[in-house]
Amino acid sequence: MGLGKTLQAICLMSYLKVQQMSPGPFLVLCPLSVTDGWVSEMDRFAPKLRVLRYVGDKEHRRSLRRTIHEQVKEQSSQTDVLLLPFDVLLTTYDIALMDQDFLSQIPWHYAVIDEAQRLKNASSVLYNVLKDRFLIPRRLLMTGTPIQNNLSELWALMHFCMPSVFGRLDQFLSAFKEAADPSSDHVPSKVKEQYKSLKSIVGTFMLRRTKSKLIECGNLVLPPLTEITVMAPLVSLQKKVYMSILRRELPKLLAFSSGASNYQSLQNMVIQLRKACSHPYLFPGIEPEPYEEGEHLVKASGKLIILDQLLQKLHDSGHRVLLFAQMTHTLDILQDFLELRRYSYERLDGSIRAEERFAAIRSFSRQSAEGSLNFQADKNGAFVFMISTRAGGVGLNLVAADTVIFYEQDWNPQVDKQALQRAHRIGQMNSVLSINLVTERTVEEVIMRRAERKLQLSHNVVGEDDENQESNESVGVEAGDLQSVIFGLGIFDTTETSNENFGEEKISELNSMAEKVIAVRHEQVAGKDERKFEVNPTDMLNGCPLSRGGNSASFSFDSGFDEASYLSWVEKFKEASQTNGDQIMDLGRRRELDEDRRAKVEAAKKKAEDKKLLKWEALGYRSLSVKDPVSPLDDGTMLDMGSVQFVYGDCTNPSQVCPSEPTIIFSCVDDSGNWGHGGMFDALAKLSASIPEAYNRASEFKDLHLGDLHLMRVNEDSDKQNKEGNSPQWVALAVVQSYNPRRKVPRSNISIPDLEVCLSKASFSAAENSTSIHMPRIGYQVGSDRSEWYTIERLLQKYASIYGIKIFVYYYRRSS
Repeated sequence: MGLGKTLQAICLMSYLKVQQMSPGPFLVLCPLSVTDGWVSEMDRFAPKLRVLRYVGDKEHRRSLRRTIHEQVKEQSSQTDVLLLPFDVLLTTYDIALMDQDFLSQIPWHYAVIDEAQRLKNASSVLYNVLKDRFLIPRRLLMTGTPIQNNLSELWALMHFCMPSVFGRLDQFLSAFKEAADPSSDHVPSKVKEQYKSLKSIVGTFMLRRTKSKLIECGNLVLPPLTEITVMAPLVSLQKKVYMSILRRELPKLLAFSSGASNYQSLQNMVIQLRKACSHPYLFPGIEPEPYEEGEHLVKASGKLIILDQLLQKLHDSGHRVLLFAQMTHTLDILQDFLELRRYSYERLDGSIRAEERFAAIRSFSRQSAEGSLNFQADKNGAFVFMISTRAGGVGLNLVAADTVIFYEQDWNPQVDKQALQRAHRIGQMNSVLSINLVTERTVEEVIMRRAERKLQLSHNVVGEDDENQESNESVGVEAGDLQSVIFGLGIFDTTETSNENFGEEKISELNSMAEKVIAVRHEQVAGKDERKFEVNPTDMLNGCPLSRGGNSASFSFDSGFDEASYLSWVEKFKEASQTNGDQIMDLGRRRELDEDRRAKVEAAKKKAEDKKLLKWEALGYRSLSVKDPVSPLDDGTMLDMGSVQFVYGDCTNPSQVCPSEPTIIFSCVDDSGNWGHGGMFDALAKLSASIPEAYNRASEFKDLHLGDLHLMRVNEDSDKQNKEGNSPQWVALAVVQSYNPRRKVPRSNISIPDLEVCLSKASFSAAENSTSIHMPRIGYQVGSDRSEWYTIERLLQKYASIYGIKIFVYYYRRSS
């Protein structure tokens, strides 16, 4: 990562072209945010390569295609050889999918896939389109993280490159089953032997550029990297919020040890606890009313207090900072903080348009020709580049910064590693300091310890050969990360009643601590290019030195996490909750409404609802409409817990994608009450006649309104299906369009607000029933600007992440 993969690929294409081994054309696929970097590198190092940057809106791309066609047509009259007006076509993954009919017609001599971890899912649309439709006999995958989570992802990359060598996935996993599943009781020597064999096979097809090797052979001079983990305390308000969440989730904590708790509900609890660690204002109703900018924003979070001290020192000494966070709402709070302190900044996350991204990167990267760190030398440059980890974790070159701060960590440590390489890469002229803010004795610390162990698989398969290195055979022994985190809650001291108040004296001490942390960057340690430290502010302020290698864990991290100890902690927490219950706040309660008025409103609603239900009961009608989620989550929580996958096939037959798994088929309808014909209407009617009947009956009883989601089980009455062991299957009809067939008014477009309501209900239902959601690609029409689909796609990503579910979006496979 950050070691010149782009330049190496350019050298390869130039060599093939000059030596006439391959005249081209070459196809380069990369993220949109790095296309500028590719173009500038080619202009600098291979100016004779003709590069076509095939990006932009549909009209611009249509114009490019027209120009290419005219030039090829003109030259074809003079020779029989296909002569294209470019040597290299540079485009993005999404455009390769959208314009696959055009791009797949070109006989590519070589394809380069940048940030190739995008292909780690062999069921994704991009993977299969490139493999089946594009003529690319030679393929180069560029990635700094060939292994992120498991061997299945490694197989996907290797199979894409060499399908004849790496056969089916089941064969691959069977050959390396001990290495793929270290949680089983395998013989350690056999596991080690399989890792060695796998490393040898993969090494045949993989060229690795590592910092240690490049520095050793003198090909790379890279400034040192120092990583420091700062353990931040919970302040009084944070602890109240943290305790409130635990008290509310106490039944689930008790049910966890018996296996009766719901997996998704536990995920939700962990997410809420992580939000409390970041900042209590991530919860509605916690900030003071009326809200005014002020010091309360900083003092409400231990991590933000430490960040404030660090940024003050970094700004005064002329450094530039990359500030990473996971949740978009956390970025909002950090943006308010930067505004409060009047620091100049740029922001990049998934909501920022491409043009604004490029402008932000150029603005931040602009610095004096001498590479000076003096921030005052360039008043147009931003002091802080604020990035969501997922949006800024791939491909960006931000060497203008020499300090990287992680305010929140990703579940996948490889993502944070990639984010760090935005600054510590070729082109960096200054020593780099990485600061990881972790709230001590909370779920954040447990997740951090767990993340350290996740990196072991990557080392075992593609890491350096070191016979003397102690192999960590306990990696993956636990039933799962979530189980470890729940057991790890025991490190939180619920009996501690003293609240952490940061007065002037303690702020002064933290100021001194920040100076010591930043000064570590300039310490010269012989033979140490990369150093890691861990800082507990309490110990450091008491005169204890920095501990090396992250060995100063604030608790004894036992990978097993004794269940008896966990249950003992739960019992202590129950006692603490009963004793201090009046001191613990209820989240979301900011201002209580007038009790009399609220009672009257509720009584009127209940009366009307009871009257309607009595009428329905008398007529034998039962509504299938899903109620609003009982506990809707904050829409800013975007964690790596769920996924949206694009696949080919028929969404009414999800068994092709998820065999033997419960599923929900999601389809959009209008509020007319008239079941349509063709497309999804015929497919759903064929699936079960009860679906159109339920829709028509809902209309008859005036139970069909915009924003309603009608959920029905379609195979529960079939004895034959149940005997065959088929998994439960539901159909969810989302009422998101209005239409009155009696009037000559066209059917409305999809109502995005109503669609979001329906997606929230469907995702909540999927989480409750442990199902996945399957749906056709909606809001996408040929000839449109596709803006509606992009909005819908963001909603899908949002609710998949919030509820930790899988959503499959189907393309219909076209016939040849």
